Amino acid sequence: MADSPFETLSEHGCFGGRQGFYRHASAEIGLPMRFAVFVPPQAAAGPVPVLFYLAGLTCTEETFPIKAGAQRLAAELGLMLVAPDTSPRGANVPGEAEAWDFGVGAGFYLDAVREPWARHWRMESYITGELRALVGAHFPADLARCGIFGHSMGGHGALTLALRHPDLYRSVSAFAPIAAPGLCPWGEKAFGGYLGEDRGLWRAHDASALIEDGRRCPPILVDQGLADSFLPTQLNPERLEQVCAAAGQPLSLRRHEGYDHGYYFISTFMADHLAHHAGQLSR
Repeated sequence: MADSPFETLSEHGCFGGRQGFYRHASAEIGLPMRFAVFVPPQAAAGPVPVLFYLAGLTCTEETFPIKAGAQRLAAELGLMLVAPDTSPRGANVPGEAEAWDFGVGAGFYLDAVREPWARHWRMESYITGELRALVGAHFPADLARCGIFGHSMGGHGALTLALRHPDLYRSVSAFAPIAAPGLCPWGEKAFGGYLGEDRGLWRAHDASALIEDGRRCPPILVDQGLADSFLPTQLNPERLEQVCAAAGQPLSLRRHEGYDHGYYFISTFMADHLAHHAGQLSR
């Protein structure tokens, strides 16, 4: 890597590549931000496709690299994996850590417009702009072959960012995404807090509403466990299925008996998701 504007916290040899953890002063967020990057062995010969993974509520940049079991197949497929943190930290905004589903660890991958969140809670611009540029400048990433995926809140983020920025992402998938946040308690709390009461703004960050309103993205792969305790109240995959069918948006929604919301589920189907992205990014 060239001289870089970030601090290396640790780096580890991993399946012939390198798993690293980093921290930088984010101009977009206005605070230090952490992120993780897995560089596959193929990067020694030149830039490789890159996948951004967005984690769920309460998670950090460490959750995916440690729990998902993605590096082995990413090394075989030649995919770089980038995992940002899930929110700003250290802003000292009143109430930022009072709830596990809002504030710290719960950025919802949007740019807040409501005070006191608007200054630092700018995760959409951070991921699609500053972090993307940083990775492209200082890692062997081919940003012309870029995909995005995630879990739960991060599945919501992956879907909405792919729909809102179709020029940036050539592939998209999600594990148990919050597929219609405007219709569930998690989304109502986050959208009300970050965006205010204007439900028109909410629609602009709701994957099902975006598709209903005409946005499109590459073919979507979604896996959902049927033993997921959040399925009845928070996730609404059937809403996503309905709007995709009506709009002609390609969607493969797979339902799995016996699987819950956690990383045992995610790691079980991780290989399918990486293969899905590799297929899209090789075209």
